[in-house]
Amino acid sequence: MLRPMQSNDTTIVVTERQRSQWERLLTAMVLLTEHKLQWPRMLLPGDARTMRLRRSLRWRTVKLLALLFGLFSVLEVLWIHGKLVGGDRRRSTTSPSRPHERVYIASMHFNNGGILRDHWNDAVIRLTEALGPTNVFVSIFESGSWDDSKELLRDLERELERRGVPHRVEISDVTHQDEMAAEVKGDGWIDTPRNRRELRRIPYLARLRNKTIQDLLDLGEKGTKFDKVLFLNDVVFTTEDVLTLMDTNGGDYGAACSLDFSKPPLYYDTFALRDADGNGHVMQTWPYLGAKLSRNALVNHLDAVPVTSCWNGIVVMPAEPFVSSTKLRFRGIADSLAAYHLEGSECCLIHADNPLSKTLGVYLNPRVRVGYTTAAYEATHRGAAWVSAWNIFVGLWTNRIRRWTALTLDKVVVNRRVRRWQREQAGRHEPGRFCLINEMQVLADNGWAHV
Repeated sequence: MLRPMQSNDTTIVVTERQRSQWERLLTAMVLLTEHKLQWPRMLLPGDARTMRLRRSLRWRTVKLLALLFGLFSVLEVLWIHGKLVGGDRRRSTTSPSRPHERVYIASMHFNNGGILRDHWNDAVIRLTEALGPTNVFVSIFESGSWDDSKELLRDLERELERRGVPHRVEISDVTHQDEMAAEVKGDGWIDTPRNRRELRRIPYLARLRNKTIQDLLDLGEKGTKFDKVLFLNDVVFTTEDVLTLMDTNGGDYGAACSLDFSKPPLYYDTFALRDADGNGHVMQTWPYLGAKLSRNALVNHLDAVPVTSCWNGIVVMPAEPFVSSTKLRFRGIADSLAAYHLEGSECCLIHADNPLSKTLGVYLNPRVRVGYTTAAYEATHRGAAWVSAWNIFVGLWTNRIRRWTALTLDKVVVNRRVRRWQREQAGRHEPGRFCLINEMQVLADNGWAHV
């Protein structure tokens, strides 16, 4: 039915449907005025189609981006997985690449009976066989153990003697408690917040490590020279591991280190490892480091990852800096600097003092992985890629996110304390500032303690 609408001299004809639409529009305007209707719901038919189209496009864009992200991640993970598998291909021979190279083997032990009995002693014998008895010297220092370490090392000493391997195995009955009871408390001691004068851990360890290289110095003075010094921690290792480490970067390095594990996938020696920029790790799982140079080498699974410092279970260094006029030795930071609640590992400071660190470089070799237990060693030698595809994916993105978002004040605190220490007296300098952490460590009866 049509009803005329009068407007002056013009007649407008409105249908019932149009009238109904106008009434709904007027009602909606009234509701809007009364705040009972929200603007997004007041869409005309064309607007609704536009919004649906926009939502559809947005959703398709999100799905496309997710697809591209997934595709990129899969390809990246597969590429890296292949690198890990290829880089871990075993050596074709267990013979040294440089058979005439002479190696000085140094190690120190404290309550390591389990690893000595189950693995270490036999591994050292096999290593001396591969290198040749005339090409090695084995130096071991044991410091006040109360387990069966002393007896086991005496067994090793007898076996080395039987095989004609030059060696020195020194057994010490001086315990931590004896060291802490010393009457003279001078260098290496510090006044702690516990209102005691206590023996610092690092100078103590540095002194013991220097004992392990004493024969290197004495033999050098007598004309017996060595090419490399091999420092062995109390770890599970194979002859192949050592030979691979010695070949790091074609044998050209100031130091080459393995990667050590106690509870995989977490690496162990966080105290000594510093990336190419002198920073500690970003994360304790693969790919560990934040510096681009170090991180890219790890992702590519190169045998020579540039770092500023490392130790991590096994270390090979040229012997020359120890016996030359450089007189490279292990040390701790000055007691006066340690009094600012700072500490640095002797295994890091040795690289700060070594002139070859700058000229030849310090490298971490992730293809050589050692463990403080048999289980830890086996977990990082599974036959395929030692990092799973899932852990590669998680590691890459965790590392990225932490690098993009991390905010740490540790370096600020350390640098501020070093500057205060330097202002106290002219000429003060610590070349191993990158080794420093905000800690104070002292010797304890059964090991060491934070204070």
